[in-house]
Amino acid sequence: MLIRPEKMCAWFYSVICTLLRHTNDLICSFKDFLDKWVMEETGTLIANLNKWRRSRRALTIPATFMILFVSMLGVVSVTYYFAVEKVNTRSTSLKIVTAKQDMRSFDETLRATLWQPGSARTFEFADSGGQVNVEPSVNSLTINVTDNRDVADIIFNETIGQVFYELPYSGTPDIGLFLIGDNRAVINQSSSVITQLYIRRGAEHPEILLRYRPAASFTPAGVENGKAVTNLRIYVVNLNASDEISMFGKVPLKMSCVATQISTTTYDLSYEPETLLVTSVLDGVTGQVSIPVSSTASGAVINVELVLCNVEIQRWVR
Repeated sequence: MLIRPEKMCAWFYSVICTLLRHTNDLICSFKDFLDKWVMEETGTLIANLNKWRRSRRALTIPATFMILFVSMLGVVSVTYYFAVEKVNTRSTSLKIVTAKQDMRSFDETLRATLWQPGSARTFEFADSGGQVNVEPSVNSLTINVTDNRDVADIIFNETIGQVFYELPYSGTPDIGLFLIGDNRAVINQSSSVITQLYIRRGAEHPEILLRYRPAASFTPAGVENGKAVTNLRIYVVNLNASDEISMFGKVPLKMSCVATQISTTTYDLSYEPETLLVTSVLDGVTGQVSIPVSSTASGAVINVELVLCNVEIQRWVR
């Protein structure tokens, strides 16, 4: 059976058209599926992104709070530290001032008993955090007199004791500061007080030291056997009869003038001295005062009196 060419062409054309139509339908279907899938996936991605952004915003609140809390805690800690330091500094300064005032008052109380045998006073140190020390066996004193010619004698050579308050603080800008007196080892009685009260650097902490230096005074006393007379007096406060004391807290003490001793050395000179030098070596520090001496053509008489006041410091039991 023969198939005509024109029928063959028509059939073939029909088949091609059918294939093209099905192919087009398939392409459209795939396109719709692809569009739908892309839209769904895009929507899911956008939803996830929005959820992540909301999550970040949610985390921002506690994170911000934590940062503010830590910052505030740091500010409070620093402020508290400086406040405590300020309070401690002021407290330390107040205690140092109290200790200084106590040592001044103690000196005034003790000096009220000098040169009056039998007199006594009491005093109580406040608790300034430090230690009160009475040392009767230290602070050596040597006194000699000379006119750079025939007179050259040592008239005193003993320890005279001292009192000091050891501060509990390692630093103070007042090292070397004299609260009463100055650094001279001997004085002319009319020019200054016998007290030496000053702040020194101790073995561990600063100390407020109280001790007494000798004082010299003189008076012309007329003429005796044709010679001019000069009376020289040297005053010494001696604490070496005291008890050895080392106490913290409130410390009540009693000061008593046990005795006043006077020893006299007379120099009868046949020449005309002009001055008599009094040299004091107090705990290694040397000082000197020059005393004018009256004389005549016949010579001079010099009476050197050593006036020794013995003071006893004891713990006071009420």
